[in-house]
Amino acid sequence: MMKSTDNMPLVEEGVEPPPNETRLTIWHKVTNATSTTCNSSPTAKSSNCSRRRWLWFGLLTPALMALTGLIFYQQGLWYGLAALYGSLMLLLLIKPGWRWFYIAAVTGPRDTVGVIAYIRLLLFVKRQQRKNLNVADLFEANVAQHPDKLAIISDSQQWSFRQLNEHANRVANVFHSHGYKKGDVVGLLLENRAEFVATWLGLSKIGIIAPLINTNLRGTSLQHSIKVGQCTALIYGSSYRTAVMDIARDLPAHVALYQFNDAGQTSVSSEGLAQGLSQQLNELLHAAPKDKVASGASRADHHDKLVYIYTSGTTGLPKAAVITHARYFFIAAGIHYTLGFKDKDVFYTPLPLYHTAGGVMSIGQMLLFGSTVVIRKKFSASGYFADCARFNCTIGQYIGEMARYILATAAAPHDREHQIRLVFGNGLRPQIWPQFVERFNIAKVGEFYGATEGNANIMNNDNTVGAIGFVSRILPQVYPISIIRADPHTGEPLRNERGLCELCAPHEPGVFIGKIVKGNPSREFLGYVDAKASSKKVVHDVFCKGDMAFISGDLLVADERGYLYFKDRTGDTFRWKGENVSTSEVEAQLSNLIAYKDTIVYGVCIPQTEGRAGMAAIYDPTREVNVATLGAQLAASLPNYARPVFLRFLRRIDLTGTFKLRKVELQQQGFDPNVIEDELYYVQPDGSYAPLTQVIYERIQLNELRF
Repeated sequence: MMKSTDNMPLVEEGVEPPPNETRLTIWHKVTNATSTTCNSSPTAKSSNCSRRRWLWFGLLTPALMALTGLIFYQQGLWYGLAALYGSLMLLLLIKPGWRWFYIAAVTGPRDTVGVIAYIRLLLFVKRQQRKNLNVADLFEANVAQHPDKLAIISDSQQWSFRQLNEHANRVANVFHSHGYKKGDVVGLLLENRAEFVATWLGLSKIGIIAPLINTNLRGTSLQHSIKVGQCTALIYGSSYRTAVMDIARDLPAHVALYQFNDAGQTSVSSEGLAQGLSQQLNELLHAAPKDKVASGASRADHHDKLVYIYTSGTTGLPKAAVITHARYFFIAAGIHYTLGFKDKDVFYTPLPLYHTAGGVMSIGQMLLFGSTVVIRKKFSASGYFADCARFNCTIGQYIGEMARYILATAAAPHDREHQIRLVFGNGLRPQIWPQFVERFNIAKVGEFYGATEGNANIMNNDNTVGAIGFVSRILPQVYPISIIRADPHTGEPLRNERGLCELCAPHEPGVFIGKIVKGNPSREFLGYVDAKASSKKVVHDVFCKGDMAFISGDLLVADERGYLYFKDRTGDTFRWKGENVSTSEVEAQLSNLIAYKDTIVYGVCIPQTEGRAGMAAIYDPTREVNVATLGAQLAASLPNYARPVFLRFLRRIDLTGTFKLRKVELQQQGFDPNVIEDELYYVQPDGSYAPLTQVIYERIQLNELRF
């Protein structure tokens, strides 16, 4: 999963990194702050410093308290309060140290905003939990408040809250009349449109769980998604009937098929009708009541499952992550309060609604808070800000490489003539962040990080370039997340002599984790439908025996102030010439040099050579990249060990629905010209690149040509 990258100074330019950097803390009541004479690494020296500091702390505390009491008695209240304040300041200078005051001062405003937002979020979630409300309950309250306000807008649709609710009621009544009940699973395969939201919302009104299936899937992957979601029925759009009919005979016999037609279409596929495989949903919906759900229908509770959202499948077949009503509340409301969204905001999301970013974070603002959301069937880089201007959007959403595509478009008047006050998403590379906000006149960026199935979700709430979020240095216990030491290649946590995990020091890369607390919506780990897959995302005995945490599989680093930066995916980092190479960093630098073209970097094996050599696959079907000058450009921007040894110019590229690049197949093909039809190049001793021929390939295999 590709997220925002590093290659960003983790302290301000011109500021000397302090010698007493604090560690990224966890849920223990410890700050691990050190004085200037202490080493921040977990060594015996640091431990001795801590003991001496606590000794002074223990000796001075009773003495200062006694002196304060004496002043109170002899000099009166105000002198006593002054003495108390002075005593506290002196104690804090000893433990945790003077540096703590500096960190507290510079991060205090950020943390205060974050804490207030978190409290508002918890109060919101608790209120819904106490009343046992589900997502449809809050949506219906918004319908009652402003029924004729526009809920969803697209190029071809403008649906009010009333229309959306009526369609949802029809869906609920159809499936109730067909015998479906709370806990049943009905898959949904439909493009971005108002009916997509109304369909899963209607199913949820009677407690049916809706797996939201990626519309790009075909064949085995589509069949797998239906089966792993344990679907008893599938609703699919007419655009996907061929894909569904191709696998219909291989689906379990109990899976019923319902085809939803576009306007103007009146029948399901002739093949589906002839074989009795499909029913036409449009006719059923037209005949169903629209004002309310039939009495006697089941109802979903606050903690019941709402939808399944599938992982992108960048490293294998998609996995179905569980989203409950409570989890939906937490995600949508969390970003609402953290980034200061307003109910009157108009959101623009060209993202697929079957993923969390578009389907929860943006659509959730409409369902829970009554905002208007503008959607688009397919993302268009040139149409992004044109749409924002046309629909008077105030908040835009991006993901993955989307911002880079937009930045690569030709300049246009609507670049700055819009009302967007904030963009939010994940994957805005720090290397293009300043150019993006400057060109498109963006006042604030809300970069976030998180996994659909995870509980370690963070947000950048103060516009710090490159940061994907933060953890408070003053009150780290409020939100128990951490970065632990791990093998960068496997992601396996490194443990000490007691068998427990260890915290990373500032600027030290490690795996990001979040403490699991069952029953707490902010700390719960719901995992996947597949329990075996869920167990692989949980690490046990983290900081004490018996505790457990969600392990993200991503390498992050934190600076002294608690800002977090994405480093790489575990497994994507490879070792070459004795150094760890971050694929994300190389991808970002290389993409900047070649006009923001799609770039995938990975490590490949060379016989009788230690480590993996870097290889970059560049999507350049019209061959615009100047290979003759690329070597010199890379030499000026990357260290020798990080420069790609091999180049591959792709004629086509495989992207996920969230604009992430697949690299597994490319990595398996390596640099063999016998199996690769694309142009291949290899690096020469002077740093330039030359064509990789069959003769050169054989010399590399025989170890006659070394790098």
